[in-house]
Amino acid sequence: MKRAAALVEHIGSRALVRLGGLAYALGFFYEVLKETLFFVRRKSVGIRVLTMQILFTGVEALSVIAVLSVALGAVIIVQGLSLLPQFGQGQLIYQILITVITRELGPILTAFIIMARSGTAITTELGTMAINHEIEAYVATGIDPISFLVVPRFLGVTISIIILNVYFNAFGLLGSYMVTQFVRPIGFVDYFTSLLATLGLVDVLASFIKSVVFGAIISVVATYYGFKVERSSTEIPQMAIKSVGQGFVLLIVANAIITAVYYL
Repeated sequence: MKRAAALVEHIGSRALVRLGGLAYALGFFYEVLKETLFFVRRKSVGIRVLTMQILFTGVEALSVIAVLSVALGAVIIVQGLSLLPQFGQGQLIYQILITVITRELGPILTAFIIMARSGTAITTELGTMAINHEIEAYVATGIDPISFLVVPRFLGVTISIIILNVYFNAFGLLGSYMVTQFVRPIGFVDYFTSLLATLGLVDVLASFIKSVVFGAIISVVATYYGFKVERSSTEIPQMAIKSVGQGFVLLIVANAIITAVYYL
């Protein structure tokens, strides 16, 4: 009986801790959204941080995104042109390209790259600032850390991932066209006319919504775990790992929910 009671007590305490952590995370997200609404009015606050975040997250990731998107487009077109004509469904290759690159894999793969790259960097940077008492210095001088440190990163990551998603789509479709010239040559105008005829407003909207949601998840998770660093530098890699792991889980769940809503 004592062991059963101890087990129930342990499970209950763990559940309360998890609920407390969830409530804190939701409160943190609410504060980020609230301060984001006032960011435009405070033009002098965090503009440099926002610019540097877009530079690091967006511009410096262009080469990685380009290579991955071209490779993905090439693989899809090679497999599609090899298999679909056998079933008399060669025209489905355009629908597959739009579905896989624009609506599904494009946004989620871009988000994974940004989470692993920029999310880790944000958590590490904020964790280092916490250890060096820089965040306490902001509070002591009357500067809200969320307004100055979190919101610019929130906006920077979200804006960057939207742009990178468009960039991924462009290079993915361009890469698939380049491969068709070696496998089965087709005119540039005919190829992209067929793609645009297949591409619908719902596909573009779904891709855009995923980019915005993924950008919000990455930035909030990364900053949240960065602020959780308290005393020791050994906490920084631990929080960075937790940030990436939690971010991947939330990205997959969000992607599944948005995709499910799309097909309902």
